[in-house]
Amino acid sequence: MTAENASPEATASTENLDALSYEEAREQLMGVVGRLEAGGASLEESLALWERGEALAKRCEEWLEGARRRLAAARHSGEDDAATR
Repeated sequence: MTAENASPEATASTENLDALSYEEAREQLMGVVGRLEAGGASLEESLALWERGEALAKRCEEWLEGARRRLAAARHSGEDDAATR
């Protein structure tokens, strides 16, 4: 598959995933899963979609882990504030 006929979902290497919000990455991931589940793609395109999906899933996990850290920090800060009163 060449760059000219690659689907937008399969162009993971050319798009900076770091710029995607959680919602954007999740939406694109759902699109990739839908394409894979629908079938009909060539083996090469399926592999590219799979790789794209893996990269998008990793990006979503990074967002979620960051949110977990922020919540933990806020919770810890709230406990510190309560302890000093």
